[in-house]
Amino acid sequence: MTTQKQFRLGLVGYGEIGSTLGRGLRDAGLQQVTAYDKYAFDGPYADLIQRRAQDAGVSLVRSNQELADAADLIVSVTPGSASLDSAAAFVGCLSDRHTFIDFASATPKIKVGVAEQLADSGALLGDGSIEGTPKNGYAMPILVSGAAGERVRDFLNPFGMNVTFVGEKLGTASGIKILRSVLIKGIEALTDEMLLAARHYGVDEIVLASACKTLARPWMDTVEALIPSGVIHAKRRAEELEMSAEAVADAGVDPVMARAVVTRLRWKDSLGLKEKLNGIEPPDYRAAIDAIQAGVVAQ
Repeated sequence: MTTQKQFRLGLVGYGEIGSTLGRGLRDAGLQQVTAYDKYAFDGPYADLIQRRAQDAGVSLVRSNQELADAADLIVSVTPGSASLDSAAAFVGCLSDRHTFIDFASATPKIKVGVAEQLADSGALLGDGSIEGTPKNGYAMPILVSGAAGERVRDFLNPFGMNVTFVGEKLGTASGIKILRSVLIKGIEALTDEMLLAARHYGVDEIVLASACKTLARPWMDTVEALIPSGVIHAKRRAEELEMSAEAVADAGVDPVMARAVVTRLRWKDSLGLKEKLNGIEPPDYRAAIDAIQAGVVAQ
């Protein structure tokens, strides 16, 4: 592991993520961690924030300027919906001695907007995304990109964090996370809908066990099984999911996810790829996605 080098860390937000990072880094030997949270002294969770900070040895300040004065590296861990407003509050606070990175789950467009707001400060800017959860501890997997990415990695990893640099282009790290969430959060929502309906029919454990058998393989094997064949069988699968949506509705559950799947499969069928490919499946998922893209362009 690279030799630890002390620096002053500032955290914007001291909720679940911020407090996990603060405690973990302090326990790992980082001597100075400061946090600014607008609810730290006046809000429904003020007592919790203050207790977490005191227990971890993290100093709380009352303004963005105080945080900037106390920190060399500033890491924003607010919700993605607050990223632009949070960055705007640092306009006039930063200088070329600062490194600023936003770890929020947000789109590349938002992260570029954050950088544009702070561009005149001279600070080194970057974006990051957290792939794990606080349950993984402060060493949760984190991706970083942009001009500040490598510096942030080199600051944090010697203290036991798990930061991976994924490219100079700002927004790359956030793009990976936010698009990955389409699948991960979709699986959560689909599972909710499936189990609620299955519970109505008294088969939730059996349905879940059956699904687990199908999914008990490397995810890439599932991708290669579904995506190429889906180019050819979109119509049949849409018809099946329409039946699934009926069954979910009959259980008293609004089939939001099942209907969405039907819509996507009907759209794929409308591209006419089965006919264009003479009913032959593409050899792999890349060729399948190429065929779908070509079909979109041809419409």
